[in-house]
Amino acid sequence: MGRPFTNPVYLNEKTEKIIREAEYLGKGNNGVVYLLPDNKIIKIFNSSKVCKDEYSTLIRSKKSKYFPRVYEHGKHYIIRDFVGGIRLDKYLRRNNMNRTLAEHLVKLMKDFKKLGYKRLDIRCKDLYVQEDFSVKVIDPKNQFTKVVHYPRHLMKGIYKRNKLDEFLFFVADIDPELHKYWSEKIYLYICKEFE
Repeated sequence: MGRPFTNPVYLNEKTEKIIREAEYLGKGNNGVVYLLPDNKIIKIFNSSKVCKDEYSTLIRSKKSKYFPRVYEHGKHYIIRDFVGGIRLDKYLRRNNMNRTLAEHLVKLMKDFKKLGYKRLDIRCKDLYVQEDFSVKVIDPKNQFTKVVHYPRHLMKGIYKRNKLDEFLFFVADIDPELHKYWSEKIYLYICKEFE
């Protein structure tokens, strides 16, 4: 089986051995992911720059409960905890928003701010809902370089699944000031984007 990379990536013998013993999970724009026997994953990147950026973000975010723990990295790979659960976009197709999930999404955005992120946003497909309705982040991108002041992509994804009103209803109770800011921003954005 050939490697599903867009560019050839040459790995050391140790990393090649790890991959041979792993289970292929999937491919994204930036590389491939394999499940390791010890409930960890190895993510192989096409670009060493993207790998370095994601590793840096994960290390800078290690105090947050919303991020997987990193164990090892190389020029083109990261070994970190496996994140199970259901992707948020898929979860919202079949389920309603609930207060606990909304609370975790608000706390995550507040964590982003505490961590010094410039991008206070994330896509639904980069969040996994856990059994207790907490969330885990995968694929953090451009968190320290791109400036976004509110969770636009997150709320756009929630809106596309017809759950934005439910989400904002809970946010109003959790943090009224944040609710006012987010709802003003997202409804202006939706009017421009979708109508």
